Amino acid sequence: MHAADDAARTTLVWLRDDLRITDNPALAAATDRGGPVVVVFVLDDDSAEVRPIGSASRWWLHHSLTSLAERLAELGTPLVLRRGGAERVIQELVAETGAGAVLWNRRYSAAREIDARLKTRLREDGVEAESFAANLLFEPHTVTNGSGEPYRVYTPFWRACRQRDVRPLAPTPARLSAPPDPVPSDLLGSWQLLPTAPDWAGGIRDTWSPGEPDALIALNDFVDETLVDYGLRDQPSRSVTSRLSPRLRFGEVSPVQVWHRITSAVPGADATVADKFLGELGWREFNWHVLYSFPQLAERNIRSEFDRFPWQSESEAGAEIEAWRHGRTGIPLVDAGMRELWRTGYMHNRVRLAAASFLVKNLLVDWRVGERWFWDTLVDADEANNPGNWQWIAGSGMDAAPYFRIFNPVLQAQKFDPERRYIRTWVPEVDSADYPEPVVDLALSRRRALAAYESTKAGGAAGGPGRAPR
Repeated sequence: MHAADDAARTTLVWLRDDLRITDNPALAAATDRGGPVVVVFVLDDDSAEVRPIGSASRWWLHHSLTSLAERLAELGTPLVLRRGGAERVIQELVAETGAGAVLWNRRYSAAREIDARLKTRLREDGVEAESFAANLLFEPHTVTNGSGEPYRVYTPFWRACRQRDVRPLAPTPARLSAPPDPVPSDLLGSWQLLPTAPDWAGGIRDTWSPGEPDALIALNDFVDETLVDYGLRDQPSRSVTSRLSPRLRFGEVSPVQVWHRITSAVPGADATVADKFLGELGWREFNWHVLYSFPQLAERNIRSEFDRFPWQSESEAGAEIEAWRHGRTGIPLVDAGMRELWRTGYMHNRVRLAAASFLVKNLLVDWRVGERWFWDTLVDADEANNPGNWQWIAGSGMDAAPYFRIFNPVLQAQKFDPERRYIRTWVPEVDSADYPEPVVDLALSRRRALAAYESTKAGGAAGGPGRAPR
């Protein structure tokens, strides 16, 4: 076979939030096609539909791409890196490589409009373009209520999901063929994803090892050793959670892999604990289905009455916001969580609830201020869970917590960290004179929040997402 024939059969696989070899339907389909495979990751900070990732996520991305490149090299093909608007970059790569097909795994944010336009353009140019279901348990348009509309409440949504079969795992390629001529690639270091001066990532480096191999180890360790204690997951001093969230966010492991690993390993006696964990996977799924129907999730209140809520502006609450960001509010559980976040790029879920509630209800700060801070500092911040969870705690989102549910961080600490092990880990000066007085009175600020909510209720009914174009 001549080189020209090889080039005609080249398949371009475009990876995004699916930085793995196992259970990667697009990569598996490229292997089935035969011929050379070009695997590309595009850093797209240019397209209007793409939300540029935050600083902690950029750190993770650098190391995850490094790991992926090593795995691909072992299979026989390099990872190609390009930067720029994806529509332009992918079409340029097709021209460079003579690719006959472009394959990718579907995404469900506003960026899917890029994919739709690109698929149309490629097909018009005679290039095969196919996308695959890979990064959710179920495609959003396939899980609807009796009226054919998206579910607005988690419990019936998850009940409907549990009645469906999760797809089987995609086969793992044993070997990939590189194209006959090397494809030029950016140097990863030129993207400057890592911090320089000051180097704030020391604690993140000490805490995490990004990449698919470590993701699979983390999954197996959780199922084999930790899942049995998952019933204690609300105690932040205990290491009984999966810590798979950044792995799922970057697609180093798929939710389908997690599902099958859990359900195949858990005997009947542990089924209740397993169901609790799968329910957390279900909340991830629910948030992504909400985002599919409401792409403005990070910018707009789903419940329209909250458009009138008297949030404090950043200028009005600037000092309190800064105290919250850096763990100096004088509220020990909140401060411990915010310091854990700053140091490790992660925060225990129970503490996230308390810290977020404190910001939006006790300080009356717009949830979008907190969402943007988490977006920049969390290694697991994604486009669905981050704003979806903030809208849940603010009361403005789909199936949100009632606004009057205001987490008392003192009572939360007494219940879930009674010996203050978690608090003392992150706030060692908590019992000393160096620890600040609370920036706000919890009881008074709770009453102020409830009064503010009452003032907004009379003017309009709850809104909801319209059906997004498919």
